[in-house]
Amino acid sequence: QVQLVESGGGLVQPGGSLRLSCAASGSIFSIFALGWYRQAPGKQRELVAEITNGGRTNYADSVKGRFTISRDNAKKTVYLQMNSLNPEDTAVYYCKTTTPSGFGSWGQGTQVTVSS
Repeated sequence: QVQLVESGGGLVQPGGSLRLSCAASGSIFSIFALGWYRQAPGKQRELVAEITNGGRTNYADSVKGRFTISRDNAKKTVYLQMNSLNPEDTAVYYCKTTTPSGFGSWGQGTQVTVSS
């Protein structure tokens, strides 16, 4: 099973930026689809951004133009660059890997709080 460790969360003022990282253990990282999800208090977990093993990306409408997902297969790490943050982006952010057969693994989450 893949172990995932997220980092980079924290408190940031509106309009600020954060970069989340998710490091994976195990092998064959390059074949995984990777995604970032978030869950705000009282809300369901939602997809924020995803990137295929071929590098295609997809974003939630609410973050398009502000967030960028990227991957470094050599470092077995997926990133989420978040710019122009607003209070509605406050949530616990989770990364997820998905194998070609559809098996998924989740990280433990990292808190992002946008507040003045």
